[in-house]
Amino acid sequence: MNSRNRLVGLVAAILLGLAAGVAALLNGGNDPDGASAAKSPAGTPTARAAWTPSDPALADVCRSALPAQALDTLGLIARGGPYPYRSDGVVFENREGRLPRQGSGYYHEFTVVTPGSGDRGARRIVTGGTGEQYWTADHYATFQEVDPRC
Repeated sequence: MNSRNRLVGLVAAILLGLAAGVAALLNGGNDPDGASAAKSPAGTPTARAAWTPSDPALADVCRSALPAQALDTLGLIARGGPYPYRSDGVVFENREGRLPRQGSGYYHEFTVVTPGSGDRGARRIVTGGTGEQYWTADHYATFQEVDPRC
């Protein structure tokens, strides 16, 4: 399968997932039998992509598209440190409400070094309790969920 076909398939899967989410919202979240799940024209459920953002309102970004310093931070997280800043790994409280709502202690933040900055800068990786990773280049004003597949 060429890259164009993979991209078309990924976009279709994301759109189907969004459509199912909208249908569930319109249904008041009551969908015990999965009636709002995306269906093919023949009426059978369609396959979903293996990875989808945890919240459709969050844009996603390919891991390979992150700056080198973000990749360094992700490597440190995978190894459990050591981290360059003592505040790395502290609980991120999601006060801005831009990430999916979770209980206290679910999210943790890590500094992404900003070349030329005299302090920690504005770039961070925020991790979730089930392994999701989010990138922010603007100190929590916006987030992108990191897609580990690319």
